[in-house]
Amino acid sequence: MSTSQRLRFWIANRFVMIVAILVLVYLFLPVAYTFVFSFNNYKKSNIQWNPEGSPTLDHWKNPFGPPGIKDALLTSLGVGAIATLVATVLGTLLAFALVRHDFRGKGAGNILVFVPMATPEIVLGASLLTIFVQGFNQVGLTLGFWTIVIAHIMFCLSFVVVTVKARLQSLDPRLEEAAQDLYAGPGGTFWRVTFPLVLPGIVSAALLSFSLSFDDFIITNFVSGDATTFPKFVYVSYLRGIPAEANVIGFSLFVIAVLLVIAGQVVGSRRRSPA
Repeated sequence: MSTSQRLRFWIANRFVMIVAILVLVYLFLPVAYTFVFSFNNYKKSNIQWNPEGSPTLDHWKNPFGPPGIKDALLTSLGVGAIATLVATVLGTLLAFALVRHDFRGKGAGNILVFVPMATPEIVLGASLLTIFVQGFNQVGLTLGFWTIVIAHIMFCLSFVVVTVKARLQSLDPRLEEAAQDLYAGPGGTFWRVTFPLVLPGIVSAALLSFSLSFDDFIITNFVSGDATTFPKFVYVSYLRGIPAEANVIGFSLFVIAVLLVIAGQVVGSRRRSPA
């Protein structure tokens, strides 16, 4: 066998692995850029690497140095926490209703759940801005923190419903039937069988909601008024040069998210493994 034939054979046997590696490199390249440029000793702009004084740990020592970045981060965390909590509770209840109960309008409800997901963000943001300005101003609600929260709850709700619905529909009904055969009441069956089985889906939906809320810019930019979230801060800073501290915070949040996912996988594998 010639060298070229051996090479083609080697590539053919490892084609899937090669493609997977290339996809992962493509996905994590921006993350690598964020990490590397968090050590950049930039002057006006953090887009180009400055060899003078780089790498430096100054930005990691004081990530909240740039004016406004700390308040923007706290606003994003607050909005994300409230929106995630409300959307997860309401979305889980709605998912149970759509999967476990029959009522008039159930088919329309299943379709309407996808509307916020399918609507372009710029259309959704402009529509919400009109609603808030024309309607909610009459009751004293002005554009700011709470209008961001309301908007984020609305689009996060759909993702929670879809995620929890998928988990509910994948459950084996024989498990709940077995609990009832063992004289467990509806409440005991729910809390001891159904809820623990659905909990991974609920947690996944909550993490997804927080990520979407924290990362959102388009809708937030329409309904935020004078309030500034972290993505909005980064966008505004781009006009004069994104500070390296934003890279520090962004990469730190990425690491935290990865650790949470790994922890969830470890806990889930331990629960599935035999005692």
